Amino acid sequence: MTPLDRYLQRWRMLRAAEHILPGSCVIDVGAHNGEFFSLLGPALQTGFGVEPLLAAPVYGSNWEIQPGYFPQVMPRRNERWDAITMLAVLEHVSPNEQANLVTACADLLRDGGRVILTVPSPAVDHILSLLQTLRLIDGMSLEQHFGFDPQDTKTLFRPPAFRLCGHLRFQLGLNHLFIFERQRAS
Repeated sequence: MTPLDRYLQRWRMLRAAEHILPGSCVIDVGAHNGEFFSLLGPALQTGFGVEPLLAAPVYGSNWEIQPGYFPQVMPRRNERWDAITMLAVLEHVSPNEQANLVTACADLLRDGGRVILTVPSPAVDHILSLLQTLRLIDGMSLEQHFGFDPQDTKTLFRPPAFRLCGHLRFQLGLNHLFIFERQRAS
């Protein structure tokens, strides 16, 4: 990752971290090398991450990251989680897999648990492509974007399983932060 990649990643992580309560158990989809878990520090009780670019598991003091794709790779423990984060991930998920991802989130979260995700605007692909050409960013897996429209996020994470708690734009309006709450299972 270039310094600009790290800067943009940290900006996303800081926005998401504002919505993680102290003592939370968190699943991070697209966890890279555990930077988000490290950023959370003592606010994190336990963490489980999934990262398709890893060749082997990575472990921290109270977290682990397994190689693979979510939801094919999930925590082994049969517990409910407080939050699932997907920072710059949903645009990499094929439309055929999006429903499975949402179902897995609903199954893993406790009532009131949150899905916290960031999704770039479609215009970002062109900007990232230019920055990649100029070698200012590595543009992690830019070729795997599916042209996802951020507004479709509200359609995926919809009632009765989820309730939209917050949506804001940041990074000059080019990125979206969504917070969805898991509704009580009926």
